[in-house]
Amino acid sequence: MAKINKKTLSTGAFLAVTFLGILCLIFSPIFGDGRNGLQYSDDMFNKLSKGSSYFIPKVTKSNEKFKGTSFEVAIKLDKSEQNPGAMKMLATAGAEARNASPEIQIRGDLGAFLSKIIQDADDMYKNDGKKVADRYGMDEKEAMTTWWNVLKGMDKGLKKLGKIKESEIVSDVMRKTVEPGFNYYKIEAQQVADRAWVMTGLLVFYVIYTMWWGFAIFYLFDGMGLTMKKAKVKKEI
Repeated sequence: MAKINKKTLSTGAFLAVTFLGILCLIFSPIFGDGRNGLQYSDDMFNKLSKGSSYFIPKVTKSNEKFKGTSFEVAIKLDKSEQNPGAMKMLATAGAEARNASPEIQIRGDLGAFLSKIIQDADDMYKNDGKKVADRYGMDEKEAMTTWWNVLKGMDKGLKKLGKIKESEIVSDVMRKTVEPGFNYYKIEAQQVADRAWVMTGLLVFYVIYTMWWGFAIFYLFDGMGLTMKKAKVKKEI
């Protein structure tokens, strides 16, 4: 019969109860604006992530050398009903677009065209989506989704034509400007240096809190006499 160790059992019970008590606090809406602890930390890390994801100036500089470079490519969107909206946006951005259903034939000045998309992405990144909506007469997030689909098609088409450098800048605009602009829309950017102590505190707490539960289980099992012992080596006769 397992021997009960009241001291370690009490220690384990105390650690387990306090762990669960803190867990209840974490899930309570006491961290401002009705948020619980997980929502607070998720919001903070999203803001910090946005603060370190502003690649638009670098991509803008890389795109400068493509101004004056003409391009012509055919793209196919996932859904043909997206074609009218895409063609309207392409025309507004200064590209020539022709519907060759199910494809769209696009031609124009690559650098000048991409600079318009970069500007849209920058407006979205700075949470000024109204500018984008007013330019194209549609919801700003829908507009950015359309740009992402257009750029994806251009990247694929340019690679098929062997236009590797052109496809690389198109891919950079898609991944480093359009995606952050869309994903971080309406999130306020913060720098890691400004929240270093809070971030460090959360990470340290996470490590300690994880160990806390581990020790609670260890002491509870030890207090109940449930321990692991090395098996004896069976000797051959």
